[in-house]
Amino acid sequence: MTAVDTSILDNPAFAALNGPHSGFAERVGAAVRYPTDVSPFTAIPSDPTADDWTDLATLVGPGGVVAFGSPSGITPPTGWSVAFEGAGAQYVGDRVEAVRDERSVVLTGADVPEILDLIDRTEPGPFLARTVQLGTYLGIRQHGALVAMAGERLRLPGWTEISAVCTDPAARGQGLASALVRHVAANIIASGSTPFLHVAADNPARRLYEDLGFTLRAEVVFTALTAPSP
Repeated sequence: MTAVDTSILDNPAFAALNGPHSGFAERVGAAVRYPTDVSPFTAIPSDPTADDWTDLATLVGPGGVVAFGSPSGITPPTGWSVAFEGAGAQYVGDRVEAVRDERSVVLTGADVPEILDLIDRTEPGPFLARTVQLGTYLGIRQHGALVAMAGERLRLPGWTEISAVCTDPAARGQGLASALVRHVAANIIASGSTPFLHVAADNPARRLYEDLGFTLRAEVVFTALTAPSP
């Protein structure tokens, strides 16, 4: 696997929306975001100016909520309020054993109702009506029902994020999540990118990712901010 610069992962949504995912970008000045039915992530430069914060407020509108993930967290200016803050971790798949699994099927827009039902039951993180358009999402079915999934979310130069890793409680203990993560990683590596992912700091899945060959790159802070109201 070709070595690539990891510093771009300090502000991945900004790199994605100004790179491979620029086609999704809604922007005012340097402030960018995904459409609200695709992803909650919004981004500004790593060292934002007052103008950047003003552009962000214009982009999302009064009282709009924006989501960030950053190794150092983010400190908003006066008028913004913190709606949520939580600890997380960022891993890179520099040693992951990438193997495709013949049980995996590609999920499409037609599968969104089933995907959202699985997301509601397992809560792996935000997944919206058009999130499936961000990359290739794979699922495993048992008796016709979707019981596990994983896929690609943020795409930035040299890197692709693995996300929405989840398994129905009734199907856990069968290694389905591991199989899907390996398959998604294989697709990412075949495309010339390196996989990475984010996980909540207290999520037991961290051990799974480490066993699969992911390496901790940084502890991160997930933050949701509410824009100033008039």
